[in-house]
Formats: sequence, C-alpha cells, structure tokens
Amino acid sequence: QVQLVESGGGLVQPGGSLRLSCAASGLILDYYAIAWFRQAPGKEREGVACIRRSDGSNYYADSVKGRFTISRDNAQNTVYLQMNSLKPEDTAVYYCAADHPRYCSGTYYPADFGSWGQGTQVTVSS
Repeated sequence: QVQLVESGGGLVQPGGSLRLSCAASGLILDYYAIAWFRQAPGKEREGVACIRRSDGSNYYADSVKGRFTISRDNAQNTVYLQMNSLKPEDTAVYYCAADHPRYCSGTYYPADFGSWGQGTQVTVSS
C-alpha cells in the first residue's frame, strides 16, 4: 500500500524559508514521479513542482521558479520542497503526490496522480 506523508509546514514571515518533506512507503521512489501541489482556500489545487526519476528532470510553476527547489533522496525514499523567499500568496495546504513518470512534464495535473499525502499547512504572514 502506497503511503505518502508530508511534514515541515508551519507559519513563517514573508521572505522566510521552509522545507517540506514527503516520505514515501510502499513504493520505490526511483520508479515514480513525485509532484507537489497546493490548494489555497477557495482556489483550485495547482501544481507547484514535479520531479521525475532517471534523468531527474524537474518542473516548476512560473510563480515559484527561482524560489522553490524540488529534490529527492532515493536512499531515504523522500522528496523535499525547499521554499525560499516566501510570499503571502504561497499560503496554502501543500500536498505531495506520486504516479508514473510520464505525468511529470511541463504541465502536470492533480487528476493524473493516484497517490496522495494528507497535506501540510503553510502560512506566510507577518
């Protein structure tokens, strides 16, 4: 049974940093694409970043490019999202999701990902 567990969320001031973790079990991370999505109140879930296995290609939403970095540690079966220069508009529940690497490309959609974590709240506020 696939299980994804996010952690690392919290309250941070604008300009601050957080690192989210997505610990995976029941799957071999190297064979999957892992994506981070977020959902703010009243808004649709949107893709933030995605990383594939093998070539390690990663993709970012325009709104987070240059500020967020996705990485993976296959030995720990964990994917990270380093978030720097956080803005109030980054406030959302952040989810990690896993599925076939073909779903991680320039665009990636929540409906394509079959395994999800429970989410972790990120609040950026002074």
